[in-house]
Amino acid sequence: QVQLVESGGGLVQAGGSLRLSCAASVRTFSSYVMGWFRQAPGKEREFVAVISRSGDSTYYADPVKGRFTISRDNAKNTVYLQMNSLKPEDTAVYYCAAGKLYSVATSSVDYWGKGTLVTVSS
Repeated sequence: QVQLVESGGGLVQAGGSLRLSCAASVRTFSSYVMGWFRQAPGKEREFVAVISRSGDSTYYADPVKGRFTISRDNAKNTVYLQMNSLKPEDTAVYYCAAGKLYSVATSSVDYWGKGTLVTVSS
């Protein structure tokens, strides 16, 4: 069983930055592909970013490419999402995800965190 706990969400003005963290309670953190998804009010959950087990490979959704950076520290069992140049349309609950597949599909996720709310004001 993997428990994921997100932190770092909050209210920020457009153009600002936030850094999300996700702490995983699992001994084999480095064996999991990690990712971030988000869900805006009234919309389906969508892929944001994914990082490989070693951290040497990343992939981003087009709307966040060039603004968001995913990273991980396997020694600390933690994955991060640095979000810069935030826009009002980035407002959503952000979920940390863990799985065995390097994929953008929600169906590939084995474990979800409870989410952290990011609100970007205009």
